[in-house]
Amino acid sequence: MELTANYKPKVLMVEDEEDTASLLKFLLERANYRVVHAKDGRSAQELVDTMPPPDIVLLDVMLPFLSGLQVLTYIRSKIAWEKVPVVMLTADGSEHDIKRALENGANDYMLKPFNPRELTSRLKRFLGPLA
Repeated sequence: MELTANYKPKVLMVEDEEDTASLLKFLLERANYRVVHAKDGRSAQELVDTMPPPDIVLLDVMLPFLSGLQVLTYIRSKIAWEKVPVVMLTADGSEHDIKRALENGANDYMLKPFNPRELTSRLKRFLGPLA
């Protein structure tokens, strides 16, 4: 992939709460990302099967149909996706779930409510020259 000044990193955002999804999409697009949105675990899994790997995944834990942890395990089972950074973004701050997410391949874990600058800074950390 040739990097150009116009390149916009692609984020797969998996978020079921409509207001949070709208806010995240606005923030990410303003920070020069292309956003692909999945509203539940099942549609996220379908995207993993059908779309080329994005530059990063922003994944909620509590989702309809399949949990974010199940989606994370599915992402990590796909060879093409195994190196894609995954940042969990959730209201669930239980130590047990944080530990499980990190053990199952999440690269980072952020709690809601989140600071928009912190979120974009954490994403940039994983994207390096792409961001």
